[in-house]
Amino acid sequence: MANMTDRARKASSSARHEEYRLVGGAGERAQAAGLVNAEWYKCSVPRPVMKQLMQRSDARAIRDTLIWYAAIIASGVLAGFAWHVHSLWAIPAFFLYGTLYCSPADSRWHEAGHGTAFKTRWMNNVLYQAASFQVFRRATVWRWSHARHHTDTLVVGRDPEIAAPRPTDWLGLALSIFALKHVWNELPKMIAAAFGRINEEDRTFVPASEWPKVFREARISLAIYVVVIGASVYFRTILPLLYIGLPSLYGGWLYLYFGLTQHAGMPENVLDHRQNCRTVLMNPVFRFLYWNMNYHAEHHMFPMVPFHALPQLHDTVKSDMPPPYRSSLAAYAEIIPALVRQTRDPSYHIVRPVPAVKRA
Repeated sequence: MANMTDRARKASSSARHEEYRLVGGAGERAQAAGLVNAEWYKCSVPRPVMKQLMQRSDARAIRDTLIWYAAIIASGVLAGFAWHVHSLWAIPAFFLYGTLYCSPADSRWHEAGHGTAFKTRWMNNVLYQAASFQVFRRATVWRWSHARHHTDTLVVGRDPEIAAPRPTDWLGLALSIFALKHVWNELPKMIAAAFGRINEEDRTFVPASEWPKVFREARISLAIYVVVIGASVYFRTILPLLYIGLPSLYGGWLYLYFGLTQHAGMPENVLDHRQNCRTVLMNPVFRFLYWNMNYHAEHHMFPMVPFHALPQLHDTVKSDMPPPYRSSLAAYAEIIPALVRQTRDPSYHIVRPVPAVKRA
């Protein structure tokens, strides 16, 4: 009887996860329910204030980018030195290098993809391509994936970036600590794109006019990896891969830690970012690494406000928002029990205290 119950539970879980597919999932029901490309709730912000908040600047992003890459280089030099003197300090040094190489690349990929990191367009494009490579993403595919994520946030069958589908996939989350699930899913798609193929789900949000970019980017990325692997084989050392390739795996843990605070455990199929996004207060180091994406409800509500203005936006709209979480640990104190409960009850979700404030 217990075995039958377990099999039934697994079958139900599998069927529920199929709903998240962009082809053959719940997308048509979401369309019929008016959840696709719908009008979302927005807090009231005076026009002059919003105009000021949306001002872009090269200076802040250039400064932060130079500091970030300087930290990557410094940690890489330290790791290389420890490696060559055969010190066990090479292990934490490479762990630091990989974390700096990969995890902040997620927020840089994100902000540059919105075109708001820099005022100068080509700077956004350069950072976007570099960060996409560092976090092992097909740049153009993920640009359009993220656009869909914003138009249909946590809409089942439409949003391709739901990180914690229900019921909770604990194995998937465990594999994601070192980006194994992500790379396992992304690598075959990258190889297929290098041969001029794009899968059915990606076709639902990537316009055909963009496919040549997808193919070209995949070929360039794979060519770099082939060269690095070739260097490792030729010199009979894993060192080249520890600098390029493997950091996208072993350095991804921090962006998962940050990323799950965004939406995990929150309600699906609602049209109010105050309900399905979290704003989490973080220390200055985390905010630098995460580029203020901890102000996530505000970002989703007003995605064209640059990262450096999000704290000011938070102060502007906080009277019409749920209270922010005081820290990432406070957020996880809610997330983990919610994910545990969603393992057996996929209908469960966290309810945030949305203020009953009338907009002017």
